[in-house]
Amino acid sequence: MENDDGLFAHSCPDWMSELPRGLWDVPLWNLAIPGSHDTMTYCLDQKSSVLQSEPKVLQVLDTLLPCFVRPCIMKWATSQEDSICKQLDSGMRFLDLRIAHKSKDPDKVFYFAHGIYSLVTVKEALTEVAEWLDQHSKEVVIMAFSAFDGVNLDQHKDLIQFLITTFGQKICPNSVTPSLRECWNRAFQVILSYDDSAASVHEELWPKFDYWWANTSDPNRVVSYLDKRKEEGRPAGFFAAGLNLTENAGYILSHPCQSLKGMTLSSCGLLMDWVKQQRPGSGSTCINVICADFVSTYSNEFTQLVIGLNQILLKET
Repeated sequence: MENDDGLFAHSCPDWMSELPRGLWDVPLWNLAIPGSHDTMTYCLDQKSSVLQSEPKVLQVLDTLLPCFVRPCIMKWATSQEDSICKQLDSGMRFLDLRIAHKSKDPDKVFYFAHGIYSLVTVKEALTEVAEWLDQHSKEVVIMAFSAFDGVNLDQHKDLIQFLITTFGQKICPNSVTPSLRECWNRAFQVILSYDDSAASVHEELWPKFDYWWANTSDPNRVVSYLDKRKEEGRPAGFFAAGLNLTENAGYILSHPCQSLKGMTLSSCGLLMDWVKQQRPGSGSTCINVICADFVSTYSNEFTQLVIGLNQILLKET
């Protein structure tokens, strides 16, 4: 990634502000943007029960054998290790946020979830994000809210109001074609995607973004799946290509000593090679957001590779 002086920029906390002028008017959905898959799994609560949406057999096993079930879930559901602000510091600009509500908790208390609930509440995490944005006024963060386990319509309304109140004038409405220059001129810093019909009446919220998910533990099949999706053509707006591997019950039983982290790191080379071959832009086979698990373990290699892809756009302008 070159700056105006022809140098390669290495600062990830403020990489958007350091992009060269030739990229300032490119719609954000035509840039290459690094993202974290299941962003909040670094703070899962091993003492919590499994989600209401999990298979009944798992809920029963959790009731009978929590000391066995919950550590196993932790081992396979944890896909990030750094806090949300550290992920932002490392360059992540797409956050994958799965929301849940506990049936016995107050209506306006929301958690993140992946198999089990998080320790950190939605209010706590997003307040930290808002404070981070105040310190990085030219960075734009895309947040995709989904899942909504145990959330009813009234609770959706409460959550949406919290989002609008927390981010206020930083929110880029869905009527805008967001480029860096447009966002900077109007002080927009967040793009909020909300995967529920309750958001349809709010201009502040964007609809669900397409997420390409291979649903396999085989990295070669992940690459094949992503390449096939590219051949079918990219969506018109924001979308994410997921590098994440996914285990199933058979894989877990046949690999009792492994974990999601071990499975992911063993495939790192192959997945990073795929990233190197990508290109951003408006073309039908171009990519936009690329999401990964354990983004902090790559020593910024993943972030630098994705951001560096934007050099291709400079050569075309």
